[in-house]
Amino acid sequence: MRSGVKVAMVGGVFAVVVGGVGYGAYNVLDGLNGGGGGGDGTDGKSASAEVKTGPVTAAEIDDTTKRFLKAWASGDAAVASQLTNNATEAEPALSGYRESAHVTAAVITPGPAVGTKVPYTVKATVSFKGKSKPWSYSSELTVVRGLTTGRPLVDWAPTVIHPQLTAGASLKTGEASAPSIEAVDHNGRVLTKEKYPSLGPILDALRDKYGEKAGGTAGIETWIESEKADGPDKTLLVLTKGRPGKLQTTLDANAQAAAETAVKKFSQASVVAVRPSTGAIRAVANNPATGFNTAMQGKQAPGSTMKIVTAAMLIEKGLAAADRPVECPKDVMWQGRTFHNLDHFSLPDTATLTTSFARSCNTAFIKLIDEVDDETALAKEARDVFGIGLNWQTGVVTFDGSVPEATGGEAAAQYIGQGTIQMNALNMASITATAKNGTFRQPILVDRDLDGRPIATASRSLSPSASQQVTNMMRQTASWGTGKAAMASVGGDKGAKTGSAEVDGQATSNSWFAGFSNDLAAAAVVQSGGHGGDAAGPVVAAVLRAGS
Repeated sequence: MRSGVKVAMVGGVFAVVVGGVGYGAYNVLDGLNGGGGGGDGTDGKSASAEVKTGPVTAAEIDDTTKRFLKAWASGDAAVASQLTNNATEAEPALSGYRESAHVTAAVITPGPAVGTKVPYTVKATVSFKGKSKPWSYSSELTVVRGLTTGRPLVDWAPTVIHPQLTAGASLKTGEASAPSIEAVDHNGRVLTKEKYPSLGPILDALRDKYGEKAGGTAGIETWIESEKADGPDKTLLVLTKGRPGKLQTTLDANAQAAAETAVKKFSQASVVAVRPSTGAIRAVANNPATGFNTAMQGKQAPGSTMKIVTAAMLIEKGLAAADRPVECPKDVMWQGRTFHNLDHFSLPDTATLTTSFARSCNTAFIKLIDEVDDETALAKEARDVFGIGLNWQTGVVTFDGSVPEATGGEAAAQYIGQGTIQMNALNMASITATAKNGTFRQPILVDRDLDGRPIATASRSLSPSASQQVTNMMRQTASWGTGKAAMASVGGDKGAKTGSAEVDGQATSNSWFAGFSNDLAAAAVVQSGGHGGDAAGPVVAAVLRAGS
């Protein structure tokens, strides 16, 4: 893009500035390549004209970018949208920039093209009811060749308007949809998205739900309005501050800080910590930190960490005990489906359930499915004892786990956390907490006294014997089993369970780890992390060391 080209809006009306020369607001396209056009439809050429093909040229990129930015800057959304390959979606978004976002002045400065992409910076002024404030950001556009016309066009995406704008969302300026909050942890320490990036989506959701209940008053802001009715809005600019409401959460600043640091060691990782005695959520962290809250809304097979529930079910049915031998062959077949242990290891016939649990023997658990004689038993145990699939009301939107009733080989796969089971780090942290406490305490992020929301309760507690045996097996896993290395630095009464979940089409399995230390339980998943103790284990250990 030629340097020195700027797009501006002066005196409340958009205008174009090229080398300091101003152009009229609505005739900026006059004489530029024959005028307007029809997006990726007609472009003023005759039907017999040859349609150009091949990659767009540097000259076409420069010209198309210039024309689009000038039309956008002129306030003529109709013309600007026709210079994109999706005029239907582009026009209302471009119109809304001035009409809904209330941008009253803007200077757009393009940078040099990088291939077909052209970056640019926006320095704007937003004004609403006598209040104004500068607003700066950067974005980029891509020039492509129209599929039917061959014309060079801007490849339309909401990010052309703003880098954080998504499909269906819109830019708004006005009185904030909800008062802001000052979120604090259980000790009163302030929690901000700047210091704890993973909390960004959570704090936005808490603001929408509890800002007014917490005593706040709304200010004037520019925000991205979510496309979802129950989705949180994202504030981009604060013109005038309201009075934030103070909202106490169950989070722990120390555990949260440790969680944020731990997940950053991996490209995709999530961790949650929960207090077994109360269900209080102490930490939630994701990497990437912004966007989808995988730790609380993800849906993935949890691998062998699910053996916490399977072992509890087998013990409660009297089919196994921590100190009784179970078979652990290198592989086993159930209804036409073959299952094997990592590296096809096997254990002596004298090995107990504790050894199979601590060594994460898959076949020991699957061989017992025939004696259970109820393919729905695991689903019932998960729901009735561990609260999985109940309607959790944590204070923000969560996925509360799923163990569907299954048959045949699919039922066998569930015993080792594969197949149709879906969990996230929150679910597995809660399962660990229930095993340790003996009774399901629904995880909470905000005290229910604030809004009187219902809290889920399981049908029954885990039997004292099963709770003791399962937690003892987890202690052995942390002491000398597959969780030993990861848990070596963790003190107190500690236990663990490792897991690796094979995902179709993924070369390396996902790494899962669940553990507890005293009255804190945590679980983590690292995408393509391999063995549970190698990747997810250190993440959990870091949080357990820091939390309380």
